[in-house]
Amino acid sequence: MKDKSFAILQRVGRSFMLPIAILPVAGLLLGIGGSFTNKTMISAYNLEGILGEGTVLNALLSVMSNCGDIIFANLPIIFAMGVAIGMAKTEKAVAALAAAISFFVMHTAISTMGTITGGFASLPDGSVTTTVGIQTLQMGVFGGIIVGLGVSYLHNKYYKIQLPQVLSFFGGTRFVPIVSAGAYVLIGMTMFFVWPYIQSAIYSLGDLVRGTGYFGTFIYGVIERALIPFGLHHVFYLPFWQTGVGGTMMVDGNLIEGAQNIFFAQLASGNTTQFSVEATRFMAGKFPFMIFGLPGAALAMYHTAKKEKREVVGGLLISAAITAMLTGITEPIEFTFLFVAPLLYGMHAVLAGLSFMLMHIFNVGVGMTFSGGIIDLFLFGILQGNDKTNWVWVIVVGLVYFVVYYFLFKLMIVKMNLKTPGREDESEETKLYTRADFDQKTGINSSVGSGSQAESSTNGADRVSQLIEQGLGGGDNIADIDCCATRLRTTVIDETKVDEALLKQSGAAGVVIRGKGVQIIYGPQVTVIKANFEEYLGK
Repeated sequence: MKDKSFAILQRVGRSFMLPIAILPVAGLLLGIGGSFTNKTMISAYNLEGILGEGTVLNALLSVMSNCGDIIFANLPIIFAMGVAIGMAKTEKAVAALAAAISFFVMHTAISTMGTITGGFASLPDGSVTTTVGIQTLQMGVFGGIIVGLGVSYLHNKYYKIQLPQVLSFFGGTRFVPIVSAGAYVLIGMTMFFVWPYIQSAIYSLGDLVRGTGYFGTFIYGVIERALIPFGLHHVFYLPFWQTGVGGTMMVDGNLIEGAQNIFFAQLASGNTTQFSVEATRFMAGKFPFMIFGLPGAALAMYHTAKKEKREVVGGLLISAAITAMLTGITEPIEFTFLFVAPLLYGMHAVLAGLSFMLMHIFNVGVGMTFSGGIIDLFLFGILQGNDKTNWVWVIVVGLVYFVVYYFLFKLMIVKMNLKTPGREDESEETKLYTRADFDQKTGINSSVGSGSQAESSTNGADRVSQLIEQGLGGGDNIADIDCCATRLRTTVIDETKVDEALLKQSGAAGVVIRGKGVQIIYGPQVTVIKANFEEYLGK
């Protein structure tokens, strides 16, 4: 039962990745456009002649800002469609259409019930909002997730349904939008009465987390990192970022829910003098350990590796450290020590929690799209000015974190003789490979996953796909395939058929098996591997 729950949570978590993936683009548009059209910034740098109202650049930047803002304003329906796509086993386009229809239907049902009963008037301020032009309850992203999960369930159950001959035209995939719309008429009517109580409970949970102050921020950071190996961190942090669990705030007369939404609403506002630390406390803590801490750990692992193996591990450690610093994608480096020295990962989770707490203590108001790298720090911290964000503390704490990670990791690795990459016994395989080592060991073209043009090589890709298929117990044993930023996420029918050794031979940095949920860690190139694998299977 526990393993089944993990598999379900894994699917839910990965279904969040599609809508989350659009946030960096939206953040870039809003960050650049909003920053360079801000009157205070323009006035401070005497740029009225270049960026002031009426200039061509101002018009272009205003378009960028508004285009980014509209994505954040419509995240509920984006999540409804994204979750439905992610959870649907097949015929995903039908699931997306059914989700969009159901979203409109549910909120229209809520709106109509509010008009008929006059119930909106009795609700507390901020409980009613406008979503896609419909006056409805303030459900936020939760509303989209409720639609996405429900529609995907109905889709997976009915997309092959066969109706009587006279109704056969409405069978199969055509039945999914029909049954979904009908279901969400009833769900919308029910939500009109039920959601205010759910909303109250959500706010109470958020108050509990926020009411614990710095300690609550520390616990949040520890849990967020601790869930990374299981692929469930999206399920944990998303409510804080996108719903009332992360707090509410009035921005330019509008009630905004969710830490990330609050930050970007303030970013789009011309009246913001300082970003809300109560919101950014759930984001800013990533910057010190992603930009500084993990590179320090990478350097420690490199210096403690055997001299004859440093060349082997050095290239990938440097690449992983630079990836973490620039983009905030940390899993490639985290998984280099997770599977051989879990104790180090436990310490890393604690240090991550402390990083979140320190950013809260120093009132750092830097937000992010989905990562905590230099790109986000520049756009949402440095570019906004220290008066608004206190971004300088990221550098101060980060430099300390580099030293702490380096010496603490080095001390523990040496004193406890931890088998981090490059310290294995001669008879044991090294988890980090050069291209030549990888080719020699597996017979696979190592350009698969290298980011080069040769990555699309048919023979190499087919060989990797073949190993994945065999490692998962054959094509008939694979029920579902998807991926997140760094992991191929699959659901199998019989987990006893999974061969972890074969999966690692495909170039995986690690494999996580929880019941029928199997995650294979490849790094940022996983989307290419997934596409090749699906093509190989003929999906």
